[in-house]
Amino acid sequence: MRSGLFLLFFSVTTMLWSQKISQKRIARQLKKIEVFQQAHLGIHLSSLKEKKPIANYQGEKYMTPASNTKLLTFLGASQQFKTLPALAYLIENDSIIHFKSTGYPLLFHPFYKDSILNSFFNQKKTWNYHPNKKSPKAMGSGWTWDDYSYYYAAETSAFPIYGNAVQAYIENELLQTTPSFFETKTTLDTTTKAFVRDYKNNTFRFNPNAWKANDTLYRPFITSDSLFIGLLGEQIDQKVDLLSAILEPEWGFLYTGQEETLFKGLLQNSDNGIAEALLNMISQQNFNTMDPEKAIVLLLEQWKSWLPDPIEWVDGSGVSRYNMVTPRTLVSVLQKIYQTLDWQTLKRYFPQGATSGTLKKYSNMAVYAKTGTLRHNHNLSGYLVLSEEEIYAFSIMVNHHTATTDDIRAGIGSLLEWFEKKLR
Repeated sequence: MRSGLFLLFFSVTTMLWSQKISQKRIARQLKKIEVFQQAHLGIHLSSLKEKKPIANYQGEKYMTPASNTKLLTFLGASQQFKTLPALAYLIENDSIIHFKSTGYPLLFHPFYKDSILNSFFNQKKTWNYHPNKKSPKAMGSGWTWDDYSYYYAAETSAFPIYGNAVQAYIENELLQTTPSFFETKTTLDTTTKAFVRDYKNNTFRFNPNAWKANDTLYRPFITSDSLFIGLLGEQIDQKVDLLSAILEPEWGFLYTGQEETLFKGLLQNSDNGIAEALLNMISQQNFNTMDPEKAIVLLLEQWKSWLPDPIEWVDGSGVSRYNMVTPRTLVSVLQKIYQTLDWQTLKRYFPQGATSGTLKKYSNMAVYAKTGTLRHNHNLSGYLVLSEEEIYAFSIMVNHHTATTDDIRAGIGSLLEWFEKKLR
């Protein structure tokens, strides 16, 4: 009898331990991956079905998340909005349209089309734009100032237009820009790079000798309410007036149903402008002002009951190095995302291993995950799928490495393959 009970206990204990990968085993595996040796690593992996940790290696340590920050922004937007309002408007006497911003970022965007929003402005009306009392900061806390000339650091504004960036290409040896407004702001300079903006103003220089064939380049412009109405008026060939605040009316909202476009842009293309706009939209909806800090405080307060660790969170995109989060917290965020949206929707939104978005260079395992990269930091957090019934949330964060991103990516891929074998 005792031997039978002992065998039963032994078999149950063995079964339970077989579901957990010890830190010692993980450490031994990490020693086999050379590019990890002088880096800081944090790893956490949990079963979605049973909601328990399967593997942990320094998962409680704070790391720089880079674009893994977008997972927080995505969860917040998914919880706050059933559908996203493209703008607020009021029609006066059938001929005058008053409108104001909700923070929505897709007006005439070069990559993400919103034909309903664009068509809204094709109406022959008198247009009155009501700016926000407070504009969001153009650049987030902890952003690198000399990134100002790159699309990924396009300024944040109350009403983004054209992605707040100039699109430029050369046709028949002539520079063409969208919007065309900036063609008169651009001069030839054979001593400069292909296409650059001056730091303090919206003047550009271009060098056709440095331009690669068939290249289209995108450079941020300095935003303002006056520039916004000028660009909008030029595009719709109608005058747009800038009005001071009127008595608060019953604003209506235009909904264009572009949630999938936005969230794919956020997660698959890791678009920073969309990320910052979503935080502004959350703030605008809850506080009638665009203040990302207010949105972050609101979300963290709503999440405090289930977050395993406090989050240092300052922007929507992860461009800032001030953000800090632990791998086990990102896994909890992924679990909450899984509870908030259905799995088929998540599979459409997230990059897929070797298939879409920022995971095209990863292996062809069944992985749906978000990358996060800043210089010397590369992270991957998402879902490892063994079957539709057996899905794991994971976060692998590699900070302060000196290897190439491709080498770190290969190391993370190797580690994921090892986890997959251990879990089968």
